Amino acid sequence: MIQSYKRKYKTEDHYDVIMIGSGIGCLSAAAILSKEGKKVLVLERHYTAGGFTHVFKRRGYEWDVGIHYIGEVQRKNSAIRLLFDYITDSKLKWADMGSVYDRVIIGNKKYDFVKGVKNFKNKLVEYFPDQETSIKNYIDLIFSSNKATGKFYLSKVLPSFIDKILGRFMRREYLKYSNQTTYDVLSKIIKNDQLIKVLTAQYGDYGLPPKQSSFAMHASVVKHYFDGGSFPVGGSSRILETIDPVIERSSGTILVSAEVKQIVVKKNKAVGVLMSDGKEFYANKIVSGTGVFNTYEKLIPSEMCKKYNLTPRLNEIKPSVSHGCLYIGLNGSPEDLNLPKNNLWIYPDKGSHDQCVEDYLNDIDAPFPLVYISFPSSKDPTWNKRYPGKSTIDVITLLPYETFSQWEGTKWMKRGSDYDQLKEKISKRLLECLFDKIPDLRDKIDHYELSSPLTTKNFVNYKKGELYGIDHNPERFNQVFLKPKTEIKNFFLTGQDIVTAGVGGALFSGLLTASAVSGKNLLNRIKKSSNS
Repeated sequence: MIQSYKRKYKTEDHYDVIMIGSGIGCLSAAAILSKEGKKVLVLERHYTAGGFTHVFKRRGYEWDVGIHYIGEVQRKNSAIRLLFDYITDSKLKWADMGSVYDRVIIGNKKYDFVKGVKNFKNKLVEYFPDQETSIKNYIDLIFSSNKATGKFYLSKVLPSFIDKILGRFMRREYLKYSNQTTYDVLSKIIKNDQLIKVLTAQYGDYGLPPKQSSFAMHASVVKHYFDGGSFPVGGSSRILETIDPVIERSSGTILVSAEVKQIVVKKNKAVGVLMSDGKEFYANKIVSGTGVFNTYEKLIPSEMCKKYNLTPRLNEIKPSVSHGCLYIGLNGSPEDLNLPKNNLWIYPDKGSHDQCVEDYLNDIDAPFPLVYISFPSSKDPTWNKRYPGKSTIDVITLLPYETFSQWEGTKWMKRGSDYDQLKEKISKRLLECLFDKIPDLRDKIDHYELSSPLTTKNFVNYKKGELYGIDHNPERFNQVFLKPKTEIKNFFLTGQDIVTAGVGGALFSGLLTASAVSGKNLLNRIKKSSNS
């Protein structure tokens, strides 16, 4: 059972591993290590655990803050499904979203992304009949890039002396793709600007438009959804609910409202953590899943940063995009309101993705460069039993942190009338985007509230309220220090910063970190367990 640090709680005298943060990277690593017989303590500063997998409830509704759809889990032998099954004892179930998982809307034109590689290709050829060869070449490149992924990430858990010999060769093939921008790659094989705009319409899943994003990141997301999208049955809170018993079974503990102030380092060895109230916990190994900026700028003693010259490394990367999400509650069931399961990606008719983003960043009142609409209540088959006669919608867009920086340091829900007025203005614009596509919803809205980058910073503790950790540009994938094992003995990293964006990337980071902590090839063990 998850306990609160602010109430009477029970912990073990000593743990094998302490996890700082309870995002899916830490939860994944904690569950895997628990199955290796390790006692794990997970410390979460927020009053609820789960990171971007947690839910919040208000006014008789429930919203998932970070999970909108997951790919590849319908294939029982896929790596992501095997890993989810392993860390949840196969208790987490998935609902398929159907044949269409994403609908791209550019101006008045609609393009469906359909389940299955062949179906995906054929549908695109319907839209662009003179581009069949280019579409085929594009799909081939997606698979080629992803084929090089395995060796690249395996190099992140090699012992240092082996990495010096083999690491460069293991990364080389992947870097051929990651060192190019998405636009660089696509513009060589596709001469139709509209097709490029359609193919890169999921850039919101990793945060950067085509001329800034790494093609390898783009390819990873595209392939991830080739087999369609799925949603956790019972909502995304089921992820934590099914992982917690696995951790608890090995005498592990998850503590919420438990803020770590600093990692305790003695003689270049991490030995424990200092809490914000002065209490200390000790363990053989310490893992941070709070992101590299938080970890190295706040949690590591300053002399360690100087010793290992960490500041210049951090200067080579930057926080990813910040966002806002409008959480909407509606009167009526998803069936009554005829809500779809597929997501909507809405873009301006004119201009490339990069140009639209640039115009918007220069003028917040310019058209939104991207509006993403998700219908979580439609995706969960248990929703009507849990919330009869109600529905929810999430509407997400880019929101620059700088637009809200003047309220930095103010308290959540108490930031003042000017802040509230700005949020209301943005909320109204986003509602109009929704009504433009589904006008029948105009009189069905019961409640709505907008999260800003400051909201994300408050709850997830990212530096600028970023959604995906650090930017997924070409430079990011050349940073060799973004790996589980650090130069401080017995101290490790996990989370999307050491793999890639999103729940899938963070999930696999947990596997890499658990492997580095244990010194074992745990992927093989997970594969074998699925056959037993």
